[in-house]
Amino acid sequence: MADGYLNFDEYIRQGEPAQRERAEAWRVAIGLQAVDGLKTSEYLQETARRNIKGEITIDEAREMVKQYYITKTTHDEDDGDKAEADNVSGNISKLLQTDTFTYSAAGVAAIHRAIFEGVFKHAGQFREYDISKKEWVLRGDSVLYGRWQDLRMAIDYDLEQERQFDYSTLDKGQIVEHLAKFVAGLWQIHPFREGNTRTTAVFTIKYLRAQGFQVNNEMFEQHSWYFRNALVRANYRNLAKGIGYEPKFLVRFFRNLLLGENNILKNRYMVINPPEKWKMPESEQVPDKHGISTGQVQDKLYTDNYNIVEIIKVVGGNMLSVKEMMAGLNLKGRDNFLNLYLSPSIAEGYIRLLYPQSPRHPRQKYLLTVKGMALYNELMKGE
Repeated sequence: MADGYLNFDEYIRQGEPAQRERAEAWRVAIGLQAVDGLKTSEYLQETARRNIKGEITIDEAREMVKQYYITKTTHDEDDGDKAEADNVSGNISKLLQTDTFTYSAAGVAAIHRAIFEGVFKHAGQFREYDISKKEWVLRGDSVLYGRWQDLRMAIDYDLEQERQFDYSTLDKGQIVEHLAKFVAGLWQIHPFREGNTRTTAVFTIKYLRAQGFQVNNEMFEQHSWYFRNALVRANYRNLAKGIGYEPKFLVRFFRNLLLGENNILKNRYMVINPPEKWKMPESEQVPDKHGISTGQVQDKLYTDNYNIVEIIKVVGGNMLSVKEMMAGLNLKGRDNFLNLYLSPSIAEGYIRLLYPQSPRHPRQKYLLTVKGMALYNELMKGE
């Protein structure tokens, strides 16, 4: 959880489809505030909960937050930061609860405008000066960002290159690496005065959805600061100091985001010339087929899909029918169960059919595979 108040899991695991969708949107929206060191208020958390439950609409939630700060009679020292975090969270949640997406420089500007409406006077406007930012992971150095005169042209170029790119010959790993490179390049342009990383994150989520990818929103909730630092490392080079562009940290994030892997994501591993205690220990490094460390935990079964975890716990060592599994999960909608629980579990190799050659067998049952049983045993250790 981003701030410790709102438990998204209870809605994502047990809520109706609309509640899960709203909870996922708020999960990202609140988590992304950590990119700029911001935290949301308890009022925002409670307002988000009411929207997730369906008691109020997203527009009503946003208006309530706005009025909260207008009418607030007592003021705390951090009200300014909390007001930004709360209003931006509401705006991002609304963006993620809608399917609209415009793939263009104007579309990128529109996302920034929608996110920071009522927060920045310059929302949606490209900057008119060059910038630099001291970065912790670069020990005070800065990435070279795009020239302000070239911003629109640079965005148009990157988007057009991506539009024409042929993915047909790539495997999943190569696709993820290319997407990470595309997002890193777009972020490096840094077209706005403030809010570039949050804008890039929302653009990325909406673009990936438009391309048919399932995005693990928990990544942006729990690792938004890592996401920003990984973008920094992917775009920083200092040849005089022997430091080249380092995309592997961002690739790890995207592999977790899109492939459900469990790569270790720690900010201290990204600091250039780190002290010995900040270096990734060898025990946490697993070479991939090219001999490159992925930072993925060894010998540990894991899935980011909460629905798969829940169905595995219900099935356990039993052979169950669809009706029995739904009863165990306290679900009533058969289509949602099949689409969100059973099909993903079968596709990822955790559950198998008792009669695989006859899917519609009248006495069809479902049981865990060896992989599923291994994960079940891991899960039970933590119970």
